[in-house]
Amino acid sequence: MIKTALRILLVEDVRTDAELLEHHIKKIVEKPEIRVADNLEDSAALLHSFAPDVVISDYNLPTCNGLDVLKLAKEYDAAIPFIFVTGTIDDDELAANTILSGATGFVLKKHMKNMSEKLNPLLKKVVFHMVEKEELREKIRKNRISINQIYKYLDDINIDNEEQRQNVARIKQNIDNISYREDAD
Repeated sequence: MIKTALRILLVEDVRTDAELLEHHIKKIVEKPEIRVADNLEDSAALLHSFAPDVVISDYNLPTCNGLDVLKLAKEYDAAIPFIFVTGTIDDDELAANTILSGATGFVLKKHMKNMSEKLNPLLKKVVFHMVEKEELREKIRKNRISINQIYKYLDDINIDNEEQRQNVARIKQNIDNISYREDAD
């Protein structure tokens, strides 16, 4: 059993599959915190507000595909682990393309009965890399959430004149510079 708390964004449009995946995750992770989304918009919001440690996604979704979710996740954090759990990736070329696109791994839904056995090594690998960088990871997570809240606040401010717009642009640039330096560390 994985003892490290794990924040998981699960992108799945079929409710029963999401529930089964949550059940299997809870068999191998002692303290998972799981949020579920079924589209890109909700996934983007959860990436910014929830700051997951790993994304687990179906490949076929009603409004997009798993590669769209992967691209979104990698734009948010290039190093975020991403696992496909899908019934679609059954051809070798598509499987190779998902890995080449940045996925950490994939598991076929046809293995749902023993999904915990299939997910366990992938999640252990995620945790191994997390533990190495725990303190830094937590600081980055808190900073990302804070930065996203600041951006939202700044976007919500009614900017009345050009001087205010320029000040807001400078603040955003300074925040990006600070965030970039922290990510580089």
